[in-house]
Amino acid sequence: MPMTPLNVTHPFLDCDGDKLREECGIFGAIRANDAAATTALGLHALQHRGQEAAGIVSFDGKEFFASRGLGHVAENFSSSEAIAALPGHMAAGHVRYSTTGGSGLRNVQPLYADLASGGFAVAHNGNISNAGTLRKDLVNKGSIFQSTSDTEVIIHLVATSRYPTIADRLVDALRLVEGAYALIVMTPEGMIACRDPLGIRPLVMGRMGDAILFASETVAFDVVGAEVIREIEPGELVLVDFAGEIRSVRPFGSPAPRPCIFEHVYFSRPDSVFAGRSVYEARKAIGMQLALESPCEADLVVPVPDSGVPAAIGFAQQSGLPFELGIIRSHYVGRTFIQPSDGARHSSVKRKHNANRALVEGKRIVLIDDSIVRGTTSMKIVEMMREAGAKEVHFRVASPPTAHSCFYGVDTPERSKLLAARMELEPMRQFIKADSLAFISIDGLYRAVGSQARNKTCPQFCDACFTGDYPTSLTDLALAEQKNAELPFADPKAA
Repeated sequence: MPMTPLNVTHPFLDCDGDKLREECGIFGAIRANDAAATTALGLHALQHRGQEAAGIVSFDGKEFFASRGLGHVAENFSSSEAIAALPGHMAAGHVRYSTTGGSGLRNVQPLYADLASGGFAVAHNGNISNAGTLRKDLVNKGSIFQSTSDTEVIIHLVATSRYPTIADRLVDALRLVEGAYALIVMTPEGMIACRDPLGIRPLVMGRMGDAILFASETVAFDVVGAEVIREIEPGELVLVDFAGEIRSVRPFGSPAPRPCIFEHVYFSRPDSVFAGRSVYEARKAIGMQLALESPCEADLVVPVPDSGVPAAIGFAQQSGLPFELGIIRSHYVGRTFIQPSDGARHSSVKRKHNANRALVEGKRIVLIDDSIVRGTTSMKIVEMMREAGAKEVHFRVASPPTAHSCFYGVDTPERSKLLAARMELEPMRQFIKADSLAFISIDGLYRAVGSQARNKTCPQFCDACFTGDYPTSLTDLALAEQKNAELPFADPKAA
């Protein structure tokens, strides 16, 4: 497969740097008549999870075929010629989110390698938190890496495993891995789908006729016309061969699951189902809980589109205030918009959002958004509402303060750049220039998504971005912090 090297600066930040972004989405199909076409359509439904690049690998029973490109799914896989170049009854695909500096074609998944046992392709959603340590050890033993992706570590671990079957080699490799992963693996024997033992990243299984499908979200099955079978369980490997036999193995024991709670808040599409709950209904419930915890005397409830809409509906219903579209979003602003200067970059909010002046002028407004990351976008939106004549602007956030970085596949900025890591509530309010500011409580969030209050000794979700309670070891981070501590002039905020 072609490799295009490109300098990488920071692998997790988007151009704005003020929204949490899911790193990727994955989709796979086996025993499908048009596996590549089905996969392309499934990836299109998952486009919100990754907009930098897309890739598909297919298998026709004898040979693997791969196509990868920068940009959206439609830019790479909308033509009959593109699909015809990916023959076979098995295919897997991947969409990746944009990064500062880009990551180039060499990091676009699915990654593929020819192993002693035959072809091996893997699509990965998540992040391996000890990838650097594993990579260093593998390189010292002679491995030659072709990408800067943590996913390639899995391929090398599988290649060097001494177990006889490819499934056993994959399990052997994953025993050495820490962090979060949902994987779709293709081999000459069939397809393997698996989640990390805590189930941090999502993965579901579906059926379309004789075909078995896997995807990051249920909405992908809706789009391709498939039925949902079930979620892949945390720590489970599901193996499907070309005869249609499905086997399930659970080689990692049964630790308490910790799925990412931010899937409910922001990542998943509202028409998906996550952890047994409608994402849309969960977000409405979050808004209702937010209204109970932090009511506000106002005239209108206005969502910050589009991610704030369901929570704003819930807030309005609970509070009895009118729900109105006081901000109109342009759907034609691409992430690659030319930004010739800092001044132009700083006007990005008005390119994406515009105040509905006729509606908000002279009114007391409650703005509802899913999160505050750096705070710069929130500040600009508050300012935009005031310029449109809003009498008061109150800000309500449908998640607790994001005060910690994520190391499980989400592009959180380093902690020193998170507003909630630097400021208490009142300074944050002053920074975004709102008349009032409130976040949902962590227990309120848990209740809203269908659980009881947070179990402090064994949380039901991964909520590390809010609490700093990381459910796995963070080997690479610990080593980096240790190295910085040993340097006489190290910046203590660098980690």
